[in-house]
Amino acid sequence: MTHDTRKTVAEAIAQALQRHGATEIFGQSIPAPVLQAAEDLGIRQVFYRTENAAGAMADAAARLRNRIGVVAAQNGPAATLLVAPLAEAFKASVPVLALVQDVPEKDRDRNAFQELDHFALFSGVAKWIRRIESPERAIDYVDMAVAEATSGRPGPVVLLIPRDIMAVPAAPLPFPRTQELGHFPLDRLRPERGAVAEAAALIAGAERPVVIAGGGVHLSDAVESVVDLQDAASLPVATTNMGKGSVSELHELSLGVAGNIAGEYGPVNGTIDLITEADLIVLIGSRTNENGTNGWSQYPVGAKIIQIDISPDEPGRTYEALRLVGDIRATVDELVAELRELDLGKRSAARTRLADRIAAGRRRFLERNRERMTGDERPLRPERMLAALDAQLSGDDIVVADASYSSIWVSGFLTAKRAGQRFILPRGMAGLGWGLPYALGAKIARPGSRVVAVVGDGGFAHCWSEMETAIREDLPVTVILLNNSRLGFQANYDMFVWGRTSSAVEFAEVDHCAVARACGAEAIRVERADQLDGAIAAALASERITLIDVVVEPNAFPPVAAWDGAGDRVIAPVPAIRPGATRV
Repeated sequence: MTHDTRKTVAEAIAQALQRHGATEIFGQSIPAPVLQAAEDLGIRQVFYRTENAAGAMADAAARLRNRIGVVAAQNGPAATLLVAPLAEAFKASVPVLALVQDVPEKDRDRNAFQELDHFALFSGVAKWIRRIESPERAIDYVDMAVAEATSGRPGPVVLLIPRDIMAVPAAPLPFPRTQELGHFPLDRLRPERGAVAEAAALIAGAERPVVIAGGGVHLSDAVESVVDLQDAASLPVATTNMGKGSVSELHELSLGVAGNIAGEYGPVNGTIDLITEADLIVLIGSRTNENGTNGWSQYPVGAKIIQIDISPDEPGRTYEALRLVGDIRATVDELVAELRELDLGKRSAARTRLADRIAAGRRRFLERNRERMTGDERPLRPERMLAALDAQLSGDDIVVADASYSSIWVSGFLTAKRAGQRFILPRGMAGLGWGLPYALGAKIARPGSRVVAVVGDGGFAHCWSEMETAIREDLPVTVILLNNSRLGFQANYDMFVWGRTSSAVEFAEVDHCAVARACGAEAIRVERADQLDGAIAAALASERITLIDVVVEPNAFPPVAAWDGAGDRVIAPVPAIRPGATRV
């Protein structure tokens, strides 16, 4: 009997992934032949505890590297746990390749073990779903998957791999495949030149223009281009939550994060009229979603809109706009080139006035929040912790956050100290539980950078188990837990809208430090302001994952614009006895 020495389908898939730049796969052994072949090639398997966390890890790594993230899972129940992170990646336009094992063809529609219609399962959260049906097409489908994920508007894709096909010898390719398709944007498409010229003329002639930079700036690696636009045309720039870091927030023309965090204590509140009274708004890589526009109320009806986006579906979705459909970096570069051919005297003349106006707004923000950011009250205000953290962070550090209030605290109270500093926030779908997994994915992508996760106790409980992953995979990140023993946003929202809460907002007391130490992590509990600086410094210097459990005021809430003027309407009473406290 002659042994067949040709490479298997699994080996061919692994080689194709390596060609596309994959250096790790977030996996848990399955599909086993593929992951074993990948490890034989030197591709690292990052062994996760839960699939939903793994999808978030792959997402964060992709955002930071501008290279597709790869996650692998078993069919059936394991695959269902990928739906939530792929939904976030889908909405946030992040390319993630999910390799999902499937049942053999001969067993389909016979109630095989963990058989599921994966096409239906992933239909709402993936750009593209295919199943490898024959060895002859295996590499074709890998290349198609990667190209689909990284081209156009990036997003997640799913490749189903039947269990029985992986050990079959791979068929020779009729046409060689040598291209690396894993980086994004894969193609830097450009808009029609006439539209770019029209946009430049509108900017040069505008009286009160403003730029809103969204998450697409980072996805397109367009930070330098947006900075050039800001300086060339003396334009004030605000960002969305996901666009934070598109420009330095220390720049004289940078407003900070706008949208739903423009409440009276928010960073842009003192300069919000530069948006609400603008006569021209330049939207760059923004979905104009509800939170990013404060419920579609922040842009004046009479303003002209220029919208730059890779997706033809976005310009005009809510606001009629001059459409500049193309890659953001390429488009902004062409826009800057056109502007430099025009008379920008009006823009230059307005620069000093604008800079003074923005500086006054920053002073107002600091003054309004001074007591909250410097006070010693107990329980601590979150602003006090964030001020201490901000003082120790540099522009090279990476900050991630969980959804809900954690994202808003980070957006509003930490400073993007340089253009390109990264803040990874789950604002595509805003699901809880992504903070710690994002931190681990970020550390995989940028092992030389300090990574800090800001999470609440509600979201953190979704993924405690991944602290063990951090220890085992040697991923020393800092996790700062805002511990208020409740679902803070839910409590405030229920009070604001319904005038009461249900019983499902308050937690029993949890010893988070004990949980962390049980996993092998370092842990520090902080109850007083004088403990903050030392705890943060120790965590940032630690060579293993470190949890800082910060006990914070239960009714402290960030500057959500909707809460302005609500007063005590959003305050949810704190129970005298915590749930479970009387039980033995």
